[in-house]
Amino acid sequence: MKRYILILLLISSACFAQKTTLYTIGDSTMANKKDPERNPEHGWAQVLQPFFKDDIVVLNKAVNGRSTKSFINEKRWDSIYKKLKKGDYVFIQFGHNDEKIEDSTRYTNPHTSYKYNLIRFVKESREKGAIPVLFTSIARRNFNEKGVLVPTHGDYPLETRLAAQEYKVPFIDLEYYTEVLEQSYGPEKSKQLHLHFKAGENAYYDKDKADDTHLSLLGAKTIAQIVVNQIKALDDKSLEKLQKGIR
Repeated sequence: MKRYILILLLISSACFAQKTTLYTIGDSTMANKKDPERNPEHGWAQVLQPFFKDDIVVLNKAVNGRSTKSFINEKRWDSIYKKLKKGDYVFIQFGHNDEKIEDSTRYTNPHTSYKYNLIRFVKESREKGAIPVLFTSIARRNFNEKGVLVPTHGDYPLETRLAAQEYKVPFIDLEYYTEVLEQSYGPEKSKQLHLHFKAGENAYYDKDKADDTHLSLLGAKTIAQIVVNQIKALDDKSLEKLQKGIR
């Protein structure tokens, strides 16, 4: 009997060991939202798991309102770093809240502390044998009166690109791909990717809602699909296990 129990334990351990953890760290555009059955808002990492087979486990650690600075200062990165193991993946997307120059708890200079915080995530992930992947921030729906999509992220995407090049990190230019997405939908239809409701139109909102930063379920699923497509397209051996785990 003991022998059979031992065999079962070994089989269970082997099955568990085969699973790869995909950590996602970032802000509200990625984060899990409360009451997902009713809440129209979703983060793109919130809907990422269904794109992967069971051997890839998505742990979405993105949190509303966080910048690289506050994510580190609140020890959120430390809690992930302690659990990282060889072969895990870390998706890193910050910028929206690093831009908040009026808030000393979140603001980072894009050319100094923001870039170096990204580099810290990269280096410390690699220390544990994990594979970091850098993302630029998703674009805001910010069309001017002539229907031109105007960028809002300043130099933060640039510094993400430079960090990825300098440290040879797998990189997805999500700002670019979501700009293309917004433009393909156009000034009016692109509201469907975000949170635009008249008072009473959705039971979750009792007032008018016009949010061009955060995502509807459609927006979240569409961006998650973009992410998965780009992961598949990257020619990088370090992503092979993740690529094989895509449904």
